[in-house]
Amino acid sequence: MPSPQEILNELKKIKYPGYSRDIVSFGMIKDIEVASAGVTVILTAPAAKPEVIDEIAEEIRRTVAAMPGAPAVRMQIDQAPPPRVAQSLPRKPIPGVKHVIAVASGKGGVGKSTVAVNLTLAMRALGWSVGLMDADVYGPSVAMMVGADGRAGLTSERRILPLERFGVRYISMAMFIGDDTPIIWRGPMITKLESEFLFNVEWGELDCLIIDLPPGTGDAQLTITQRAALDGGVIVTTPQEIALLDVKRGVAMFNEVEVPVLGVIENMSYHLCGKCGHRHEIFAHGGGQRFAKELGVPFLGELPITRELREGGDHAQPIVAAHPEHPVSGAFRSVAANVIAHLTRVERPAG
Repeated sequence: MPSPQEILNELKKIKYPGYSRDIVSFGMIKDIEVASAGVTVILTAPAAKPEVIDEIAEEIRRTVAAMPGAPAVRMQIDQAPPPRVAQSLPRKPIPGVKHVIAVASGKGGVGKSTVAVNLTLAMRALGWSVGLMDADVYGPSVAMMVGADGRAGLTSERRILPLERFGVRYISMAMFIGDDTPIIWRGPMITKLESEFLFNVEWGELDCLIIDLPPGTGDAQLTITQRAALDGGVIVTTPQEIALLDVKRGVAMFNEVEVPVLGVIENMSYHLCGKCGHRHEIFAHGGGQRFAKELGVPFLGELPITRELREGGDHAQPIVAAHPEHPVSGAFRSVAANVIAHLTRVERPAG
C-alpha cells in the first residue's frame, strides 16, 4: 500500500484546471489518510466553481487508483465554513454616502493604493462625488499620493473634517502623525480608529466612498467589512499565476463576511513604453481575467504600469488628475465605468 507521502508526490502531477501549477502547490490537499479500509484524500475546496472541484476530485481518484497496491479511494471535500458574521453585529450605513466599496489585495506590492487613488479620481471624472478612506493604519500611503499638505480638523461637534484635493475628500492616518512616527498600536486601538474614520468623519453627500484596505486578510480588514454597510469589494491582483492564491484569499474574505465581490482588477498587466508606445507583458498577461473566470466573479479590467503612473504617485500628482489624456488614465476610466455599472446593479447587503 502506498504511503501518504508517495500519494502526495503523485498528486503533484495533477494540474489545476487552466493553469500550469499543481493542486498541491495551490494548497488544495488538506490531508491524506491511509488505512486498511482504503485511502482517504481530504480536499480543501477553494472559492471555485463546483464543476472545477468535481473535475479535480475525479482526477485524484484516477491518479491514486492507478498506483500499485492502492485500495479503494475515498474523497472528502471540506467546504468553506459558513460565514461567521453574527447577525447581532449590525452593519451601519454612513450618513450621506450612497455606496461604499472596499479595495483589497491578498498581499502587498500589487499597487493596490495606486489603483484605489486613481480609481477614485476616475470615478470623479465620470461625474460621481467620491471620497477616499485610507484604512492602512500601519503603512498609510494615500495621503502621500494625493497630497497631505495639512492636518484634519474638527467640527464643533468634534467630527473629523477630511482634506480635499482634486475634488475628492480623503482621510488617512498620515494626517495625524509625522512622517517618521511609527505606529505601535494593538488591535483595539486600530479598531477604534477605523470606526472613527468610518462614522465620525464629515464626509458630506457622496455617491461613493472608496476604502483602501490594508493588504492581506487580517483582523483590520474583517473589522471594516463587518462594521460598515459595504456594497461590494474590489480585488487588485497582478497577472502571475502565483497571485491566484491571493485572489482566492480576498474572495474568501468577502464571502465570509457576506459582502459581494464586484470584481477583479489586473494591475501591472503590461508595460506601456512612453517612447515607442509599444506594449510589453513583463509579468505575463491575462492572469486576472482567468482568476476572475475561475472564481466566478466579474473582471473589471486591466491596468498598465508606466513611469508616469509611478511618478504621479511619488509627487502627489495622480496620473488620472494630472494627465487625463494619458492612455493609462483612459484605462482607469474604463475600469471605473465598470465599477459604477456593477454598483448600480448590486443591492447593498442587509445590515
